[in-house]
Amino acid sequence: MPSNDVRSLLQTAVPTAVAGAIAAAVSAVVAGGEGALGAVVATLVVILFMGVGLVVLQRTAKSLPQLFQAMGLMLYTAQLLLLFIFVALFKDTTLFNPKAFAITLVATTLVWIAAQARAHMKAKILYVEPESSEAKKPGDSGSSS
Repeated sequence: MPSNDVRSLLQTAVPTAVAGAIAAAVSAVVAGGEGALGAVVATLVVILFMGVGLVVLQRTAKSLPQLFQAMGLMLYTAQLLLLFIFVALFKDTTLFNPKAFAITLVATTLVWIAAQARAHMKAKILYVEPESSEAKKPGDSGSSS
């Protein structure tokens, strides 16, 4: 994975993990151990779902740039549907507090999206591929005549 991709992933995953830790502490105070466990599970789900999506989107952008926008829309729709399915499957669980889980899921998803937007705004992304020095031959003026 190129360093820019890793940097982008870290710039989104770290703030999400911090928000999840804060949510776990608050949930532990409000709902006890089950609340803390729900917050931790929600944070891990968001980092996993969104992280995989970011990696897939970055690879698509490099290999098939013409599909980038469509892939992004489809990917975010699929992520939201998967999150809804995950919440629906665990809404009646006794393993952890479902309210703490759901609130943390929404909060960490919003933090992820905000951090991803910030990382993208701060990234120095070239919009034109520069030619390598080997591509031009010495004495080549660039014209084909």
